[in-house]
Amino acid sequence: MTTFSDLIASPVLRKNLASAKFVEPTPIQAQAIPPALLGLDIVATAQTGTGKTLAFSLPIIELLGRAALDKQTQSNKPQALVLTPTRELAIQIYEAFTAISANTGLRAAVVVGGMSEQKQLQAIKRGVQVVIATPGRLCDFLKRRLVALDCVKIAVLDEADRMLDMGFIPDVERILRLTAEDRQTLFFSATFETGATAALISKHMKNPTRITVGSTTKPAENIEMHVYQVDQDRKLGLLNSLLKTQQGSFLVFARTKHGAEKLAKKLAIGGVKSTAIHGDRSQNQRNSALKGFQDGQYRVLVATDVAARGIHVDNIAHVVNYDLPQAPEDFIHRVGRTGRAGQAGVASTFATSAERNGIRAIERTLKMTLTRRELPEGIVREDRSAAPVIEMPKRHGAYAHEANVAAKKFGNSKPSFSSFKPRRSRFAAGR
Repeated sequence: MTTFSDLIASPVLRKNLASAKFVEPTPIQAQAIPPALLGLDIVATAQTGTGKTLAFSLPIIELLGRAALDKQTQSNKPQALVLTPTRELAIQIYEAFTAISANTGLRAAVVVGGMSEQKQLQAIKRGVQVVIATPGRLCDFLKRRLVALDCVKIAVLDEADRMLDMGFIPDVERILRLTAEDRQTLFFSATFETGATAALISKHMKNPTRITVGSTTKPAENIEMHVYQVDQDRKLGLLNSLLKTQQGSFLVFARTKHGAEKLAKKLAIGGVKSTAIHGDRSQNQRNSALKGFQDGQYRVLVATDVAARGIHVDNIAHVVNYDLPQAPEDFIHRVGRTGRAGQAGVASTFATSAERNGIRAIERTLKMTLTRRELPEGIVREDRSAAPVIEMPKRHGAYAHEANVAAKKFGNSKPSFSSFKPRRSRFAAGR
């Protein structure tokens, strides 16, 4: 049996791994760490949840530690760069890296949008060896000459396929051009190379070692996957039924930001501790929701696909595709949030009769047939006849009085301001 002690030489790093109870590397770690420590470029594809973060973090810590010993000093300029598609994933990599690199003298900074720019710049100015970033915010810093990458000798593209799918190719190209010419590049992906990724690999990598672990066209075998054919107005009832009969936490995927927010509120009204994560929420709200889900404060996290790649939470018992994903490949990434690190997981997909072709497209991508499940008895239709409650926003200025009067008169109805006339100001009248 291969252990981390067989792969890692640093006594401090070995101690940190032992303290975190990391003993035996996963297949992707066992295959990627040795060539990475030799300084080779790597293209690695492995299913979500197989331990890719440690597969590139450990070589970075070991290699930068060796370089520091050779120079008898630790440079304060970034020497390693990790690019990720989402803020949540960048933050989680930063937290994992910080924990595993304790007492090595290495410092990291996270560079992402939606968070305090000043704090990020202060961390960089204090001196860091590793930058973990999303392409957009990093390019913004580069344009303003707030960070330099000329000393970066190790560049990692994590969840590279998703990063390129999201339109980051020009940003990634520019970033890589600004790093050292003799840079080592590590490319980690959950799906096979497409035209765009293959072109990027050909242009920016030198005879990369290729590693494939497991099937990258379907989720792990330890995940039980099934489909319920269900009318749209019975979906909420079905989800509540699963919550009552199944144990553990639920990650529920909705197609839109509005849908995710509305579903989380409906669950909360029904007594289920739930929250939502999507693009319209502030980064603080997203961090709070994710942390609350991780800590067990919320049993259900409702998310959109934009957030799917940033959710790395252990022990998610059940993934629910409340709405079908836009692309079959997204199904793999959604379902891969459960059954991590070899644990068992369950993935339920809700599909209306009109979405049969969508299920067939997913099955063609997976090269397998999903199990059909009958609806549990007693699933009632959601009552959608009640008019939605519209909360009155707080009004200021000339319209405040009229709005308040209308709110009292019409209750939940949103007043029309077309007939309201602002009060004349004595200053406007020249008094």
